[in-house]
Amino acid sequence: MKAVSKIRWSIWLLALVGFCEVAGAQDVVIVVNNDVQITKIKAADLRAIFTGEKTKFADGTHAVPVILKGGPVHEVFVENYCDESPNEFRAQWRKAVFTGQGSMPKTFDSEAALIDYVAQTPGAVGYVSRLSQKDKDNVKALITLK
Repeated sequence: MKAVSKIRWSIWLLALVGFCEVAGAQDVVIVVNNDVQITKIKAADLRAIFTGEKTKFADGTHAVPVILKGGPVHEVFVENYCDESPNEFRAQWRKAVFTGQGSMPKTFDSEAALIDYVAQTPGAVGYVSRLSQKDKDNVKALITLK
């Protein structure tokens, strides 16, 4: 009976690990205000904008990075595009604010609020998990190049 219990426990654990990997592999859509002229962005340029190293897009438009407060999409974005953990990302921005070298990106509790802000703010750039048809009329999705 113990062997059957161990097998069930192992199967359950493997399923849980698989579920976590799928959740962590969530896609992220990079969105910008419709006035931004570019349609593609290099991952290195995106990282530089979100870490405060760059303040302009390739077309010369002033970049206004905005972020989600937290959650799976935020974690995937920060880890995959900024090469940092969410805690490292937050600490890096706090240091920049404390030393007067930058100001923290505007933060949103929901993707809908982030999309509304990006739609209304020239140069705004953020990320979401997906875009609805209505959202596609209000903001533009960028293609990210490696």
